Amino acid sequence: MLFRSVSQSRYTKNGEIIPSILQTKEDVLLTEQDEKSYSPFMVNRALSYHKDTVLYANEMNSYPNLDKKLQYDFYINIIRASKRPYSKWHKKASSGNLSVVKEYYGYSDAKAEEALKILSDDQIAAIKKELYKGD
Repeated sequence: MLFRSVSQSRYTKNGEIIPSILQTKEDVLLTEQDEKSYSPFMVNRALSYHKDTVLYANEMNSYPNLDKKLQYDFYINIIRASKRPYSKWHKKASSGNLSVVKEYYGYSDAKAEEALKILSDDQIAAIKKELYKGD
């Protein structure tokens, strides 16, 4: 179809963009508003969790100033459509001691992690005892 009607345009989200690249191969970036909703970082991150698409995501990371539509067209045409298993996004695990050190010293996450490397278990226990507010 050469011309797209206004009724076909809608605000797309990454929840529609990723499946269109990996499975359906249906173009969902129909308008400028749709293109504005496209986040290259989030798409690259989602594609990096699949072993058959990680190299394409890495290649697109090499070109951060590439037009959004151009990047989307590259993905939709180069990646083979198939059902891939859902991969949960990795999140940094936080320890209970990290929040205690942050509260006690007023540190950021990075500084609290450094402080945890230095503090002994006895010192952390003393900090927890001092911050204990009761039940």
